[in-house]
Amino acid sequence: MKIRFLHFLAIALLAVGLSACEKPVNTPPAPKVYRVGMNAAFAPFGSVDTAGKIVGFDVDIMQAVADQAGLKIVWVNTPWEGIFTTLANADIDIIASGVTITDERKQSMLFSDPYFEAKQVILVSPGKDISSPDDLKQAHRVGVTAGTSADTIMQKMLGKTSNALVRFESLPLLLKEVDNGGVDAAVGDNGAVANHLKFNKDKGFKLIESDKFEKEYYGIAVRPADTALMAQINSALKTLHANGSYDKIYASYFAK
Repeated sequence: MKIRFLHFLAIALLAVGLSACEKPVNTPPAPKVYRVGMNAAFAPFGSVDTAGKIVGFDVDIMQAVADQAGLKIVWVNTPWEGIFTTLANADIDIIASGVTITDERKQSMLFSDPYFEAKQVILVSPGKDISSPDDLKQAHRVGVTAGTSADTIMQKMLGKTSNALVRFESLPLLLKEVDNGGVDAAVGDNGAVANHLKFNKDKGFKLIESDKFEKEYYGIAVRPADTALMAQINSALKTLHANGSYDKIYASYFAK
């Protein structure tokens, strides 16, 4: 009995020793998933299709950037008003939503290299006598999307407290008001306004471009501390321009 007990004890001790020598298996951490904020009410840059999926030029560009940089992303449909606060509060990690690069915005976020050149244009309702930005000073109601470049420009032109300046929460609401004749004109980014005009050619709208509106540039935004992430985004953007991928995406939305 004693010999048998010692035999079992030796086997047990050997098993413990072998177990102690085994190296623990380290499971690699799951890759970080970056949440990309998008105000999906700004076609053709971002909108929701009939299947409920967020689609658009910004979506395709950001996805191409993510694929090139090896980043995993998910889209978060975020109202435009408050989207910058959402980034600052870390509820999202990136904004790719037609954000114009401005000196004021640079104080609170980090921008990528520009990926789209934009300009403000005027969409005039049928029958309205407006042919230049100066004519907006005599208009009864001029619509803009709140918090956009157009809002800032019109505040400077008409005055911050002007009763003629009407702000809307989203571009679709603004354009609907133009369709209904509720505003004399709307001011907005050329790509989005031209897209609306393309599908409403028979309604008698007039599109006005002017050198008085300076060129603007869209950038992808992150928090100021995320310099490493921004370096990856910029590197990917450069590659997309160099290998022709950017041009293909651009042509699919803005080909003349």
